[in-house]
Amino acid sequence: MEILTMGVEEEFVLVDRVTRAPVNRAPEVIRRAVRVLGDQVQTEFFNAQVEVCTRATAHRTDLREELSRLRAAVGAAARDARCMPVACGTPVLPPEEPLTVTDTERYRLMARHFASLVTREDGAARDDGLVCGCHVHIGTLDRVRALGLAQHMRPWLPTLQALAGNSPYAGRHDTGYQSWRAVEHARWPTVGPTPVLDEAQYLAHVARLVSDGTLLDKRMVYWHARPSEHVPTLEIRVADANADLDTVVLLALLVRGLAATLLPRVDASVPPPRVPGPHLLRAHRFAAAQGITGIGLDPVDGRERPAVALLDELIDLARPGLDAAGDTEWVREQWQRIRADGGGAARQRAVFRRHGRLTAVVDALAAATLRG
Repeated sequence: MEILTMGVEEEFVLVDRVTRAPVNRAPEVIRRAVRVLGDQVQTEFFNAQVEVCTRATAHRTDLREELSRLRAAVGAAARDARCMPVACGTPVLPPEEPLTVTDTERYRLMARHFASLVTREDGAARDDGLVCGCHVHIGTLDRVRALGLAQHMRPWLPTLQALAGNSPYAGRHDTGYQSWRAVEHARWPTVGPTPVLDEAQYLAHVARLVSDGTLLDKRMVYWHARPSEHVPTLEIRVADANADLDTVVLLALLVRGLAATLLPRVDASVPPPRVPGPHLLRAHRFAAAQGITGIGLDPVDGRERPAVALLDELIDLARPGLDAAGDTEWVREQWQRIRADGGGAARQRAVFRRHGRLTAVVDALAAATLRG
């Protein structure tokens, strides 16, 4: 079986070391971090965010070591700028200063074109617009194979989303969700399940979205699974940023294992499962609201089932790909650990119950982000 390479993009919110609120210090942090990381550290939409990108690798230990190295370098740069990187889908506390948009031509154009999503009536940036995701790239894959693989994988993406829920708090409030990031991010155009399209239909569809002004360019296709436009990969975009490093590695391995298992079906031109769009949207809503602690929807028949049972089935389905890479035992151990503690959102709420302070939640997230 083909052992696919994988890579991860992680977005972090920068918070002040004293107030723990988001701060617009990314230019300073990136200026320091780039000396060590080069192009592996990048800007994001707001100046209160940074992104790191791993190189492609086929090995679990290499991926984990590189993620740890990237986090440590950003942490050191942030410390010199009097702030901390926090891996969380939404900021726990609101900013104490207006958020600013990163000063690049593309981001300025996005801020103008989608002003209602970015700014309030008084012209200041919306506090609820800052979200941080974790994106997994699989490949090398050309666009045809990436699109075919996206169709076969999309019934299982709500289950992966449930695993990674890590944004219960936003702006000092408990949202009641496991992933509030999923709700906020869905306000942007095209965020949602991948349409069933072949390559010609994909190119025509995206061209129409750009020509009618729905999107600024092809890079703004925000489907849950999309062919990347800057590297030859399939990009999975359903996960919150997670402070727990092994959760991130587990997510990447499950995506890679599932992809490796399903890719032979793509290459054999086996039709993908025909899951109705409303069913997929409902499954993603369950994942955002309840994560692994509640129910999900069966990818085949739509029945309500425990989310943990769906994760067990996903691991069983991905078993050929996991076995080929030697990842199965590690994956099962990590899944049992996360299943026992309830995942990122549950860990955040447990910290608040113990301490009664949201600043303690931020401190716990910051410490976990840099624990490596």
